[in-house]
Amino acid sequence: MNRLAHHQGIHKFFFTLGLTLQLSKPVIKHLIHIVDALTTKGFSGTLTDIHYWSFHPNHRTTLSHFFTKSPWNEERLLGKLQEWILSQVERLAKRKNQPLFVSIDDTICQKTKPSSRAVHAIQGCDWHYSHKDHQSVWGHSLVWLMVHTFTQAFPFAFRLYDKKAGKSKIDLAIEMLSSLKVKRAQRVYVLMDSWYPSKKLIEACLKQGFHVIAMLKTNRILYPKGIAIQAKQFARYIESKDTRLVTVGQERYRVYRYEGAIHGLDDAVVLLAWKADQPMAPEHLHCILSTDRELGDEDILRYYAQRWTIECFFRQAKDQLKLDGYRVRHIRAVKRYWAVVLLACVYSIAESRQNLSTGLELLRSRKDHSVVEFIYDAAKQEIPIDVIKKQLRIA
Repeated sequence: MNRLAHHQGIHKFFFTLGLTLQLSKPVIKHLIHIVDALTTKGFSGTLTDIHYWSFHPNHRTTLSHFFTKSPWNEERLLGKLQEWILSQVERLAKRKNQPLFVSIDDTICQKTKPSSRAVHAIQGCDWHYSHKDHQSVWGHSLVWLMVHTFTQAFPFAFRLYDKKAGKSKIDLAIEMLSSLKVKRAQRVYVLMDSWYPSKKLIEACLKQGFHVIAMLKTNRILYPKGIAIQAKQFARYIESKDTRLVTVGQERYRVYRYEGAIHGLDDAVVLLAWKADQPMAPEHLHCILSTDRELGDEDILRYYAQRWTIECFFRQAKDQLKLDGYRVRHIRAVKRYWAVVLLACVYSIAESRQNLSTGLELLRSRKDHSVVEFIYDAAKQEIPIDVIKKQLRIA
């Protein structure tokens, strides 16, 4: 009997990426089944689920071996994926004459703290402060990089933040940025929240020819007329008449534009902004940095708003693709699991040419059709019903 039609779609995508030349046939076969399972409605993240939802022909233990011991190179897979993503977004940005955005952020894949008696705890877990929960939670902390235009966004790379390894989240972000080989003519803006814009990271971006647009903490030092003062102290001297109203999407802001040095940078723009319907009090102040002094206030705020893309990705990758649902314990298996989630995510986006949720809807409906066609063809060939049930795991 032929394999399910939607498996051919995944195989075709792997071929486009150039993976079929890089990885062995058994590895490709495993990856097709895994991507199929990940994009199925109801998938929970376990190997049992991968085995069940993808109609995997081999025993479940082969999957465990594939993630933990099998000699395939996930770095090579990610490299091919990154080449393809960059060619897509660069072409799109060029065609529409738009900038490229790179968002940096981190997320926690929360796990249950094992008891002291647990023999096999998941490797690489630690306590990490969660801003969402306002407390420390147990799990893996991942720093992610997304590459996007105004209309298309792809997760690009990730690194596990391991406190014991001695590399900070800033170091990991710089590492990932260095793998971003963008054509010189392309305008690139790196977007980040107030946790990331350290002198070290900003310099690394500028060195690569990228601009930075970032939220700053309100205690960041500015130097108006050469005098050092915290942004929130400086803001006390700004009156409503010194600001201008700027509209971004549905929101209106009062904006004061500061140009000059800030701590760690000789020359930048900082917008001190308040929502128009809120009082100009320190607790409502937002400070947005742009290293590109040519940009107008509207564009700085509009570009920064694109950072929301990475927040949406985290939510969808956890809800829909179970980015945090894994139960594999070996650190290599965990990293491979994330690599495959990244692959499934990019495949979904590529197939719909829109976004992750649209892509998943399309793939799920395609799978339903494919199963029906499979049964119909088998019946036409007068294949016994028990054989069909066995193939589809219903027996």
